[in-house]
Amino acid sequence: MATIGIPGLIIILVVALILFGPKKLPELGKATGETLKSFRDAVNGKEKENKKE
Repeated sequence: MATIGIPGLIIILVVALILFGPKKLPELGKATGETLKSFRDAVNGKEKENKKE
């Protein structure tokens, strides 16, 4: 499976900066972080339920 290295992350950040502008990036980062956290919490909750059964 391919992974994204440092050059790939830099390209993604530059594209995001161009698309959304510097004022929107903190808001997008916060929203992305909250979404990932809730997704992880949901997955971990399902794993705990499966272990109980």
